[in-house]
Amino acid sequence: MKKIIDAHIHLDQYEERDVRTIIKGDPSVEALIAVSTDLTSCQATKEIAACYEQVFPAYGFHPEQPLPHEKELSELIHWMDRHQDEMIAVGEVGLPYYLRREYGLSLGPYMELLEELIVKSKSWQKPLVLHAVYEDAAVVCDLLEKHSIAKAHFHWFKGDEKTIDRMMQNGYYISITPDVLYENEIRELVKKSPLEQMMVETDGPWPFEGPFTGRQTHPSMMHKSIEEIAKLKGRAKTDIYSIVRKNTIDFYQLKELGDKRKSEQ
Repeated sequence: MKKIIDAHIHLDQYEERDVRTIIKGDPSVEALIAVSTDLTSCQATKEIAACYEQVFPAYGFHPEQPLPHEKELSELIHWMDRHQDEMIAVGEVGLPYYLRREYGLSLGPYMELLEELIVKSKSWQKPLVLHAVYEDAAVVCDLLEKHSIAKAHFHWFKGDEKTIDRMMQNGYYISITPDVLYENEIRELVKKSPLEQMMVETDGPWPFEGPFTGRQTHPSMMHKSIEEIAKLKGRAKTDIYSIVRKNTIDFYQLKELGDKRKSEQ
């Protein structure tokens, strides 16, 4: 059985019974990077990770929402600082592309928040999980380069070829969602991007269309993603399974963290 790792999922947004089904119901699901959206989400994700050894928590503040008040941000940063040892990454963080388009928000305050979290991620020696699409990705690359950040994962990335080239040259990673089966934009991204910097994800519980219409988002959907990536790249499916699994394990240092967990039990 080919193993899969979900590089980006919001487990705290599922019902408790569904979390158990996701983690225990499919033996091919080897690990899940569970991202968070705010302090309450971080705390919920922490509890889930404490129950399941397959879950590796990332803590952060999702940008597609109103900015936190100063006290809220301070509480979040202090909480993350206290729990940095169990945190696999800082995420999900980034810039509010969709919210800004809808409401015309100013980008500046969100950039200040992101830069603060980037600086913290460097001090904690944690990779970043980023929500940064289209023209926002170039802005985020500017910040990453400014602070000499080497480990960045752009989840569900969308953007122009110039930005893709820049990200790949910097050694950043992307992850591919199940809409690779029906979204031309994602299919073109796969064609243009090196496999050596690619992972797969669901961003669950975000729903998908095409063959997944009406279905609850589950990591098992990534099997179809991998099949499609293999077709687009003209490679054997077994190669894609091996490459994206290794990429995710190496990027997030999952082997070392798994060994550490076992030694602490």
